[in-house]
Amino acid sequence: MRRLLVVLLGLTLVLAAPVLAQGIGPEQKTAIEKLIRDYILNNPEVIIEALERLENRAAGQPSPAQLAAVKDAMFRDPETPVANPKGTIPVVEFFDYRCGYCKKMVPDMRRLLQSETGVRVIFKDLPILGPDSVIAARAALASRAQGKYETYHFALMDTKGAFTEPRVLAIAKEVGLDVERLKRDMADPRIDAQIDANLALAKQLNIRGTPTLIIGDAFVPGSVDFDTLKKLVDKARTSCSVC
Repeated sequence: MRRLLVVLLGLTLVLAAPVLAQGIGPEQKTAIEKLIRDYILNNPEVIIEALERLENRAAGQPSPAQLAAVKDAMFRDPETPVANPKGTIPVVEFFDYRCGYCKKMVPDMRRLLQSETGVRVIFKDLPILGPDSVIAARAALASRAQGKYETYHFALMDTKGAFTEPRVLAIAKEVGLDVERLKRDMADPRIDAQIDANLALAKQLNIRGTPTLIIGDAFVPGSVDFDTLKKLVDKARTSCSVC
């Protein structure tokens, strides 16, 4: 992994060099290169996410038979949070609260829920970007006991930066959750069991990064825009072997 990170850092600077060389002096070029280097070193999750996305795409799409084999765990797990449970078109999202690509998709996911009443969004917390991701996932899943998962989910997604436990609890208070109850529910073994189940399902489907979407029969590694989401939903509405 370390070698890959070094290679990616070098590639970033090399690819940026032609742009940097156009119309700027040596001092400006050095300053911009330093900004790029500092940003990557201060935000290493950007490279990690890029590697995971690359690996996920290289892994290939699960076959319809593979999806069918896990359709109950993927579409009908009673422990998995769902938005618009009466919807008939499943949109499964594997995500991480620290994932920048996941956060960028939030406006489009909200728009999809508002404009497509037949969509059922299934939230698969996949905390793969470190301890902060696990804290946020455990808190979000625990919020289901108070009936506020969806509100809390989007509040966490709208939050940038680290997810320490005090910060996660502060956000919970802002959205009206009983914080003391939330802390107790976070310690429920069923929360860890749900996270483990999500990780196992992701492994079974060879999912290596977030976001990953499964819309009907379509497997979508990486973020997509609203128009793409809409097209995939329309396709699933007319032909879906696993719905």
